Parts: sequence; structure tokens; C-alpha cells
Amino acid sequence: MKAWRICALAAALAVAGWSARASEVGKPARDFTLITFDRQKLTAADLKGKVVVLNYWATWCGPCKAELLVFDNYLRQHPETDLKVYAVETEHSLPISYLQKMAASAHFSIGMRLSGRGYGIIDNGVPTSFVIDRNGVLRHAKAGAFNVQSFDALVTPLLAESALATPPDR
Repeated sequence: MKAWRICALAAALAVAGWSARASEVGKPARDFTLITFDRQKLTAADLKGKVVVLNYWATWCGPCKAELLVFDNYLRQHPETDLKVYAVETEHSLPISYLQKMAASAHFSIGMRLSGRGYGIIDNGVPTSFVIDRNGVLRHAKAGAFNVQSFDALVTPLLAESALATPPDR
């Protein structure tokens, strides 16, 4: 009986964690700090007016690799957009040479570390992505891979929107 209660509590906490993130979609995105592979330090304020994808991925994750190709192909096909994609590797165990090759060939940026309240891996699942629109509103927070159609359906309309003169309060 005691084990059942522990499992029930763990399940409730997992659902509560997911609900908190899901309930933030449509609200101003929380502040974050991102350190890129080339040692740039970026914040939410630095990316104001851009559509931003913050993505967690792992080398052992097949759907993650497929999704990275989706991001790269989208950016190749739309080189003049205000879309910024940051792929944050979760294992921190890749050799620098691997990341250098990847950073040199990818059309998105490699993130080394992402910090900020509310920007963790959702439900222990990779890939996990957060999409923030030009106005700083969180439009997507979910574990699971984008495919070509789902990424295009979310991002293309966001890129077509203009930024408001006064963004929402954070």
C-alpha cells in the first residue's frame, strides 16, 4: 500500500509539473540566459523581436537528430527570416571536435547551457522545445519532436506576425 501511495504522489507531481508549463503557453515567456558554443551570452531581451526556438536534445535520441534536420532544413529554405534556433545538448559529454563540426555546418546555434526558471526538460523527455514569438510570448512548451509539417505550421505564421510596439509585461 505504501508503494502505491508513492507512485500516486510521483504521478501527481509529474502532472502538476507539466500543467504548470502548459498553462504558461500564451503568456509572456520567462527570462532566460543562454550560453552558446561560441561563448556568446544571450538573454530573452537580446532576442526581442525574433521568433526563438529553445530546444533540448541528446545524441542517443533518434527523434532529436531528425528534429535537428528539420530545424536546419527550415533555416536553409528561409535564410532571411528572424527565426533563431538554439539546440542545447543535454549530456555535456560530447567532444569539442564533434560540436565544432556540428556548429560549423548547422544553420542553427548550438547551446551549451540554458538557464532560467521554467526552461527544463519536460517530463524527462527529449527533445523538448520552447517557442517564443516576436512579442516575447511563449507559444509552445512541449516534449516531443517536430516534423516538417508541425514545425512549419507553428513557426511560419509566427514569422508572418509583426512585433507589437509595446511587448507584454514579463
